[in-house]
Amino acid sequence: MDEEYDVIVLGTGLTECILSGIMSVNGKKVLHMDRNPYYGGESSSITPLEELYKRFSLPDSPPESMGRGRDWNVDLIPKFLMANDLMGMFEKRRFRKFLVFVANFDENDPKTFEGVDPKTTTMRDVYKKFDLGQDVIDFTGHALALYRTDDYLDVPCLETINRIKLYSESLARYGKSPYLYPLYGLGELPQGFARLSAIYGGTYMLNKPVDEIVMEGGHVIGVKSEGEVARCKQLICDPSYIPDRVRKAGQVIRVICVLSHPIKNTNDANSCQIIIPQNQVNRNSDIYVCMISYAHNVAAQGKYIAIVSTTVETSEPEAEIEPALELLEPIDQKFVAISDLYEPTDDGTDSQVFASRSYDATTHFETTCNDIKDIYKRMTGSDFDFENMKRKQNDVFGEDEQ
Repeated sequence: MDEEYDVIVLGTGLTECILSGIMSVNGKKVLHMDRNPYYGGESSSITPLEELYKRFSLPDSPPESMGRGRDWNVDLIPKFLMANDLMGMFEKRRFRKFLVFVANFDENDPKTFEGVDPKTTTMRDVYKKFDLGQDVIDFTGHALALYRTDDYLDVPCLETINRIKLYSESLARYGKSPYLYPLYGLGELPQGFARLSAIYGGTYMLNKPVDEIVMEGGHVIGVKSEGEVARCKQLICDPSYIPDRVRKAGQVIRVICVLSHPIKNTNDANSCQIIIPQNQVNRNSDIYVCMISYAHNVAAQGKYIAIVSTTVETSEPEAEIEPALELLEPIDQKFVAISDLYEPTDDGTDSQVFASRSYDATTHFETTCNDIKDIYKRMTGSDFDFENMKRKQNDVFGEDEQ
């Protein structure tokens, strides 16, 4: 502890572990601490199943029909899920014409614009140009471009087109799905980035209490733990470590559902993502369903885990997700959690304290990636360059060893 670091990171959620890895690869001296004895923080995976029952204060133990408890790895905050086959939608002539336009679009080549000005034409007008129906618009904006509301419709279309291109290119790269998901649950991801940081000299301390964030003249200078102070120039942390520097931005409800069957009308898929657009259920926010199974080593043989989530809009959160729960019946067991969402009160450039945002209701990492890139830019003054990071790793390991 009694050393000086370039960066101290508090909390081992995915956001914090990715930033820790990036900073270490960039040559920074990093100390990474967590008050918990495990990795993952809010985004951890719970095992065995008995621990999940204890966490949600259920009076009974898992029934024998659930199989062995150690066969379960249940994500508290699910992300990175795989999509279903979309070919039925792609076969529609007008939508196919729209996708061809998106695939050929190059913001540096006006010949590909087809009368669209990416800096002034709204996405609403682009949809009108291709005469797309409301259901197709909802699908495109919320399942492909991954927007959570319809605000994007009335701003210039460039970002939306690029989002759809990213989805299409990912789909082409990975086959049936543009999404990736790790075996044994998302809890493996923070540990992977923690190992990356350690390879580049990062120091990790789990089960390490944080007594105080030490400030001087409005700037962070260190972290105090068990009477010792580790000094630093910059601090990254999740909101729980600095409650006086974050504000509540809403709530999210998540319901973990244990099933003995795949979700109906998904071709018996062992994983899928369902996004119910806000317009379809008269809401301001989408409802998300993600389902994984024994095929991913997160459940006992023949069992499935479906997690429903949405942003809370009323005083009856469980009633808000009923349209999604109906898709899952029958449900063997439900675990309900309502969590506050926090965001930093300032950008951290004066204090050099950079807080991450709470994980939202989405079942993909779009918003988490945006938060990581935003924090990186505020810390370094430059955009994150993934190719440059890959080059640095190649210099250490060589391409074949990564």
